[in-house]
Amino acid sequence: MFRELSRKNKEISNEECIELLTVEKRGVLSVNGDNGYPYGMPMNHLYNHEDGCIYFHCSRKGHRLDSVKTCDKASFCVVEQGVRSQDDWALTVRSVIVFGRLEVIDDIDVVSRIADKLSRKFTLDEEYIRNEISKFAPATVLLRLEIENMCEKKVKES
Repeated sequence: MFRELSRKNKEISNEECIELLTVEKRGVLSVNGDNGYPYGMPMNHLYNHEDGCIYFHCSRKGHRLDSVKTCDKASFCVVEQGVRSQDDWALTVRSVIVFGRLEVIDDIDVVSRIADKLSRKFTLDEEYIRNEISKFAPATVLLRLEIENMCEKKVKES
């Protein structure tokens, strides 16, 4: 159903994919948008080790949510900043593309729990996290991406 990576020598392990999804703070979530056009948007995300899914926060209305309600298929791409060898201009970069289906979650307890975990990727300021969740969680839903396929690679620019 999903294509295999054509350049197998560039493939990275599943563990490295999970690491990228865990460590990197942002990626691009793409859904089927209006009139058949793809709709991709930069998103903060949380890879949840408990269930192996990726979570995104979302407003209760708008283009993204309308698109998900029309078609739950999505892809999510994360690219790391890369590393440069000494005396080399080229970066070595790892990336992962995830394909799966999105589920809308509006249970306030789940929204608050996942928002807390996601916030900790950016700050450990307890007061800030509590205030943000109490202020915004009631107007927020989660998008839960269940991973059906991951395509990952490591390339050196040249």
